[in-house]
Amino acid sequence: MDIVTLAQATESTVSGYGAIGYGLAAIGPGIGIGILVGKTVEGMARQPEMAGTLRTTMFLGIAFTEALALIGIVAGFLF
Repeated sequence: MDIVTLAQATESTVSGYGAIGYGLAAIGPGIGIGILVGKTVEGMARQPEMAGTLRTTMFLGIAFTEALALIGIVAGFLF
C-alpha cells in the first residue's frame, strides 16, 4: 500500500457536522440576547428617562453577544 491509497482509505465521507455545530453554538447567544433585551425593556419601563442610555448599552451587549455566534460559525467552517 502506498501513501495515497492509505490517505484515501482514512478519508471520511460524513458531512453536515459543521451545520449541527453552528446550530448548537447559536443557542447560547440566542438565549443571551433574549435575556439582555428583556431586561433592557424592563429597565426602560421602570425608568423611562434612562431609555437612551439603556438602549445604547443594550446594543453594545448585543454586539458582544453576537460575536460568540460568529466565532461559532467560524469554528464550524474550520473544524
